[in-house]
Amino acid sequence: MSFKLDRVHVWAAEVADQAGGVAMKLAELAKADANLEYIYTRRLPDKPGVGILYVAPISGPTVIKAAKNAGYHEVDHPIVIRVEGDNAAGLGHRLTHQWEIEGLNLAGMMLAVLGDKFVGYVQFDSMDDANRAAAILGDLGSTTNAKIR
Repeated sequence: MSFKLDRVHVWAAEVADQAGGVAMKLAELAKADANLEYIYTRRLPDKPGVGILYVAPISGPTVIKAAKNAGYHEVDHPIVIRVEGDNAAGLGHRLTHQWEIEGLNLAGMMLAVLGDKFVGYVQFDSMDDANRAAAILGDLGSTTNAKIR
């Protein structure tokens, strides 16, 4: 079993918590031909009527300019890593169990399977936790043991 992992440099913007709020914010990036691989949104419990939208990647001068003009900014938190590899029964449990043994608390996780491959995004509270998780994946058969940056 092998894994590939990469740090996802996330940008965020507040959105109106209403029908079309996310679509309106994404429209600005679409006009700039942004090719997003990560889109995550949730309501902000401390701000009724407002949500937060996280996207990645934001790269290239045109897309960066469009993102800034639309109110996006790069964020240091959450720390997100993208994990992909060959799918196998029980994989989610094996990954999370190994992280549990090492005392890692996940801030969030989403894994999906397509055919015989999986891809997921895991959120950590700190860079140290993300690097520890990467090292554990390396022990399980990762194709990369590079530090998450």
